[in-house]
Amino acid sequence: MDAQLPPLQPGTLYLVATPIGNLEDITLRALRVLRECDVIAAEDTRHTGQLLKRFDIVKPLLSYFQFNEARRSEEIIERLRRGDKIALVTDAGSPGISDPGERVVKAAIAAGYRVESVPGPCALVAGLTAGGLPTDEFHFVGFLPHKSGQRRNKLESLKTIRGTLVLYESPYRIEKLLIEMSAVFPGRKVVLARELTKKFEEFLRGKPAELLAVIQKRPVRGEFVVLVGPGG
Repeated sequence: MDAQLPPLQPGTLYLVATPIGNLEDITLRALRVLRECDVIAAEDTRHTGQLLKRFDIVKPLLSYFQFNEARRSEEIIERLRRGDKIALVTDAGSPGISDPGERVVKAAIAAGYRVESVPGPCALVAGLTAGGLPTDEFHFVGFLPHKSGQRRNKLESLKTIRGTLVLYESPYRIEKLLIEMSAVFPGRKVVLARELTKKFEEFLRGKPAELLAVIQKRPVRGEFVVLVGPGG
C-alpha cells in the first residue's frame, strides 16, 4: 500500500461501485478497498468472483442479495461490531441504486457505524450525460412495476414531474414500455441507451412510437437506460 494513502478504517462499510460493462472503468480506489478489506458482501458471489480473479484479488465473499438482505444485514452489523472492514458490491454499478444495499446502509447508520462511498460507474449517470436531454434537473425512477396496471399508473403520475425522467428497463419489457409511453408521452423526446460502456453501446433517439418501430424490427439485447425529455 502507498504510505501516503489513508488505511481502511475498522468497523466501516465501504460501498464500492463496480464496472457496468467495461472493466477499465473500475477505479484505483475501488481496487485498493477490495484488496484491503476483510470481507466482500456481494450480490452474486460468482459474478464478483470473476471480477476479483481478473484483478488478482483473493478475499472471503459473503452473499448479499434482495431475498436475504434482512438476515445478512444482521451478520454484517455483527462483523462491523467486531471491527471488520467490509466492502459491499453489486453485480454492476453503485450499490443501492436499483440494486441491494439500501437496507444494510440504513442498519449500519442506525447502529452507529461508519459508511463510506467509493464512487464509480453508474448506468444512470452514464446514460444521462451522453443522452443529449436536459441534465440540469432530472428524476430517477429506476425499474417500473411489472404489472401493467401499476406500470401505467406510475407513468401517468410522472407526467407532471419536471426535468428529464430516467428509468431502467430489461430487454424483455422494453417493447411493452414503449407501447405504454406512446400513449402517455406521445410527443416527448425519448432516448434508449443500451449496452453502456460495452462493445455494442448504442443510443437510439426519437419519439416513443418511432423507437417502438425500430425495436420491433430487430433483436433486443442488453439492459436499457430510458430517458424521457421534459414536457412542453
